[in-house]
Amino acid sequence: MEQSDQQPLWWQSGVIYQIYPRSFRDSDGNGTGDLAGVIEKLDYLSDALGVDALWLSPFYPSPMADFGYDVADYCAVDPLFGDLDTFDRLLAGAHERDMRVIIDFVPNHSSDQHLWFVESRSSRDNPKRDWYIWADAKPDGALPNNWLSIFGGPAWQWDEATGQYYLHTFLTEQPDLNWHNPQVRTAMLDALRFWLARGVDGFRIDAIHCVMKDRELRDNPPNTEGIQLIHRPQPEYDSQLHVYDYATDELHGVLREIRGVLDEFVATGPWVGIGEIHVFDWPKWASYYGQQLDELHLPFNFGLLGIEWDAASVRELVVEMERVIPPGGWPNYVLGNHDEPRIASRIGPEQARVAMMLLLTLRGTPTIYNGDELGMFDVPVPLDAVQDPWGQHTGTMGRDPERSPMLWNASPSAGFTTPDVTPWLPIEDGYELLNVEAQLADQTSMLTLTRRLLSLRRASRALTTGGYQPVDGVPDDCFIWERISGADRYLIALNFASQPRTLAFPAHPSGTIVLSTHLDRDGEELLTTFELRPHEGCVIHVVPL
Repeated sequence: MEQSDQQPLWWQSGVIYQIYPRSFRDSDGNGTGDLAGVIEKLDYLSDALGVDALWLSPFYPSPMADFGYDVADYCAVDPLFGDLDTFDRLLAGAHERDMRVIIDFVPNHSSDQHLWFVESRSSRDNPKRDWYIWADAKPDGALPNNWLSIFGGPAWQWDEATGQYYLHTFLTEQPDLNWHNPQVRTAMLDALRFWLARGVDGFRIDAIHCVMKDRELRDNPPNTEGIQLIHRPQPEYDSQLHVYDYATDELHGVLREIRGVLDEFVATGPWVGIGEIHVFDWPKWASYYGQQLDELHLPFNFGLLGIEWDAASVRELVVEMERVIPPGGWPNYVLGNHDEPRIASRIGPEQARVAMMLLLTLRGTPTIYNGDELGMFDVPVPLDAVQDPWGQHTGTMGRDPERSPMLWNASPSAGFTTPDVTPWLPIEDGYELLNVEAQLADQTSMLTLTRRLLSLRRASRALTTGGYQPVDGVPDDCFIWERISGADRYLIALNFASQPRTLAFPAHPSGTIVLSTHLDRDGEELLTTFELRPHEGCVIHVVPL
């Protein structure tokens, strides 16, 4: 696909870095990360690493039943993380360093301790009763329908005081908001306006696929074909086809309203709307850009999280992305986040380097999860110490392993908190060598590779917003493509195999390796053939014909 001549927007040319605040840096010694801790590390993010935008996972007031995804106030900061003044200082510090700030927005549900829900459940005739989804039991006393919670069990919770059930797609402490109610829409859109007026640069919208439910609350049909809704196996939840409580057609209208709010602030923009869309019917996924590109700027693309990690599968996914994204739409790719096992644990440390080169050289906006630039691994958590409610419900470690604290130096607690404090989750073994300080000093480290990829990407129009052209006729376990912007041309060659592979250099006069995942081939010139070592990727500057 050829690149556009139009000047790219910041969220098209930039790289987004996700920060899970609880696990990033603890500034006050209570064992939990906070916004002041993020402020302490802004120079690392801007200068040492070189990312363009920060996405902050929730920091709102919350009982922490789901660590901030159960919001008790959409327009404030939980004291655990700081206050609005702290947030303003973080925002100003990021902007001074030419970094944007994206915040999480959680529209599907609130906390059961949010004042809206406290009023809603107080009586059937309370003015906010219809702000949430309430339903009577069936005449035989059965649940209102067969809908299931993603966290396990029925999605309905009985409220004894008012004699009805309320809906919770996630935990019982996370009642679903009723987006069919215009007052709810107004209140939630006003929350977006609150943060936009404060100066944020966009939103990552949580679980947006769940927002609009069937007005008639019809039963979901059985899943007789074994279709898996998301890549994380959930046998109970996947026993149904979620046609009435997940990614319904009415979602498009909500997305257009959210986009309309972003567009209200265009004079001080541009802003970005990113949606958590777990939909793997790719044409349907692409529909959330909007027929007029008037919905999400970026429906998050989670395709790389669930596929087999081999060259053919990755290439097939990229081909499909390029096929389904509407004209004028912009691709994006994700390798990890706070809900997914670490990439180094999924595919091994050698292929994690290949994966980082893939992420930062494909056409589209990449998102890096904090710690993946170090090659951090999942950290086992004893079952009696599990923090994640999903893990507590299922009797597994849940999502705790990928949420372990960031590794800053070789001091006790890896510099995440003060040496005498126990962090909220365990520190990774081997942190003495894996930490930021050690890797900055190591010219062969994963962090050095990531920094060099980011620097190379920023310096090249081809690698930021240039066109994408796959290269055919290569070994099955290699994936090769070109990025092109006028005379600026790069070839990216990745070897997914544990054996070396020899490749024919495409029909160009010559090329020069500017970066290898092994960090030891700078300046090597190529003419007719070249070899990729096991688990190696190379970025090659091509002399055009």
